[in-house]
Amino acid sequence: MKNNDWKKRDGVVYSTSDNFEFQTGEEESEKTLASNQQNLKVLLDKKARAGKKVTLIEGFIGSDEDLKELGKMLKNKCGVGGSAKDGEILIQGDHRDKVLQVLQAAGYKAKKSGG
Repeated sequence: MKNNDWKKRDGVVYSTSDNFEFQTGEEESEKTLASNQQNLKVLLDKKARAGKKVTLIEGFIGSDEDLKELGKMLKNKCGVGGSAKDGEILIQGDHRDKVLQVLQAAGYKAKKSGG
């Protein structure tokens, strides 16, 4: 155990069990599914964004590194900014058709969702 690991034990007072091992809650990163097993939804969202439209890609299952890599590729193909976090990719503007084509060309199962 590292020197600062005790700080992560917030709320644990004492255990009388001989074989007790504290779990910090930091789990292994999720294994990324193959692109043909991913079911992605591409939708247009403008809630809580001051009326600006963003293309939202949901349903990615995998590590944050792979999510950010896919987000970077989509941003480059569309020529706009965006972000990738919490299992979602945001692309600035309405680029649903372009994103759908790029994802399907890369082997992902992607479909339009919403209006």
